[in-house]
Amino acid sequence: MMQRTSPLCSSSSFSHSFPYISVLNRCTEPFRRRIALTCKGSAFSILQLPLYRHLHTLPRLQPSRRRVATSQILESVEAPTGFVEIGYISNVHGTEGEVRVKPVTDFPELRFSTPGTRWLKQQVSGREEIREVDLEEGREHPGRKSWILKFKGIDTAEQAKLLIGSTLLVREEDRPELEEGEFYSRDLIGMSVILKETGQSLGTVVNVFDSGGADLLHVLLDSSEDILDATGNPTSTETGVSGRLVWIPFVKAIVPVVDLERREMKITPPKGLLELNLNSNKRSKKERRQLEWKERKKFQNSLIAAKKKLSEMEQKHVFNGFKFGEKMQGRLLAEQIVGVNSKLLQKALQDIEIPTRRLNVNELFNAFELEKIQNTLKVSDKCVTSGANEEELGKHTSLQKKGLNLISSGKTAVVLVVNDEGWYADLDIVCDNAEHPTSSSLPDLLGDDRRFAKIEDRPYVPLILVCSASRIHSIEKLFMDNDYFSFDSGKIWFLEEQRLPVVSNVVDEQNKYKILMKSPWEILQSPVGSGGVINLLSSSKVLDNLAEIGVEYVEICSSRHRSAGTNALLLGYIASCSANIGVKLQKGSSGFEKSFELIFSMNFMKKMMKQMDKPQFYGIPKSNAHVEKVDKEWVDVSPSSPNSYQLCSSIFSWLHECSFDEICMMEIVK
Repeated sequence: MMQRTSPLCSSSSFSHSFPYISVLNRCTEPFRRRIALTCKGSAFSILQLPLYRHLHTLPRLQPSRRRVATSQILESVEAPTGFVEIGYISNVHGTEGEVRVKPVTDFPELRFSTPGTRWLKQQVSGREEIREVDLEEGREHPGRKSWILKFKGIDTAEQAKLLIGSTLLVREEDRPELEEGEFYSRDLIGMSVILKETGQSLGTVVNVFDSGGADLLHVLLDSSEDILDATGNPTSTETGVSGRLVWIPFVKAIVPVVDLERREMKITPPKGLLELNLNSNKRSKKERRQLEWKERKKFQNSLIAAKKKLSEMEQKHVFNGFKFGEKMQGRLLAEQIVGVNSKLLQKALQDIEIPTRRLNVNELFNAFELEKIQNTLKVSDKCVTSGANEEELGKHTSLQKKGLNLISSGKTAVVLVVNDEGWYADLDIVCDNAEHPTSSSLPDLLGDDRRFAKIEDRPYVPLILVCSASRIHSIEKLFMDNDYFSFDSGKIWFLEEQRLPVVSNVVDEQNKYKILMKSPWEILQSPVGSGGVINLLSSSKVLDNLAEIGVEYVEICSSRHRSAGTNALLLGYIASCSANIGVKLQKGSSGFEKSFELIFSMNFMKKMMKQMDKPQFYGIPKSNAHVEKVDKEWVDVSPSSPNSYQLCSSIFSWLHECSFDEICMMEIVK
């Protein structure tokens, strides 16, 4: 089903460039912004705030939270002084002068169903004009996330078309009164920020952003006294810290006092919050500008190369968004294009031309002819944890000891793929899914030295966690709050899972699968799956770092696995066999692809780094809403049946790259 919108319109899932009024929360739960931990451990940095935001992704209300009304302020043209933007006209509705409005307010009924005076902001001959209009009536458009409005004097479709693209405004003084403890974000802008404990003036709020989990205050520093830089040294005005911007989570625990009358707020930042915002930068203003220019030039070159690759793949429709929207949205699209792994995408598109299906474990044994593997170890499930005792291990005790020695000597790294479903989707909730009766929370898994490495060995074990972008900051904070579960913070990496564009399941006139767009400026993407982990390790330079510190084996396992953690027995077995791959399987298992556990030798990993076109991809049919450009309009497509392929790859496809004598297998028997 297609729904026509105006050329300036987007799907309901993308963020508009207009500031809007919304009711969010200044919550008491931990800050959910992603903090990137570098491989050097003590050096932190806040990543650049993404320009793209979902309008309707609001945090769940919980009893302990204080409600806050705020507006999402983006780097775009703000409403004229004295006005607040409440929506924009996206299209004409019918033939009697009605228009369709996309709301950017949390008070749509008040704004659109109550007759009265409103204002329209339009671009006329390159100039911005504001004129008064009378709203006669308005009603919600069910299922379209829009409203249908009728203005006095607009009686034909031709008259209504002249309003498309206009922004609807109300007077600032007409904003609804808020309850005690609620704030509008534009009221927060310009407020002084003071350290509550010392009374030191920190800076001024210059912007407010909705990060999804909690709002962020963008604070311009006016003093750097007693603030440490990223190296732990005191900063001074000579370092150029004054005038820098820092992020402050707008949660009650950090911002307990907001005084609107005095135009100030008092904060109690946790230790390290301000320091991680300040990277040591002693360059002169000229040097910083030169560096910024080089970065822009580098990005432009990357964009040119990425656009060339997509053009060669007949995917030029992805560039249509550059002709519409604001500069901010164009930047978003550029970042999306640069972020596409064109080599993997090309390989995936070639593979799905030959339909394949996913195999169960028994079929996997047959497909890969695993019965031909001579190095096969059959053990009970009691033997597969690092904490298994000699009675449980029996004759396999020597293999276990060999594996434990490799762990304690820092020769083994663990890659834990934290699946974004089930019990691990919420870090502190245990799933009651019958399929995983032994599953526990992620903190329990990391704190269990029978499943993971022993506490005394953990400082020597490099740990890489792979998870979705929506979970990575929560997991990073989980580690920070628990002293990294005794692991060395300098040997921990947090990586976002590999993703590829979603493509149509019907070829176009060029006989190509088309990349689908979530909005004119955002590519619809989905996780690659376990097969993308090795490419991710290579592209992020993690494998190079592991090689430098002497790692010989890399264990890759899913957090969904009931025995997820360091498998000393399999590790000892693969070392004893001088094999390149060790794989643990259980015949009859239904979810092996999401409950995988494999160990690769570092030598084989280096070989795979040069063969990133080897993993086999398959397409999973899915229904995905998206937008398309038809003539000069963007069209919302809402399918009623599968219309696309999500491109996936299994880590087991790498078994094809090894001879049988280079593989050892641990088969779990009951």
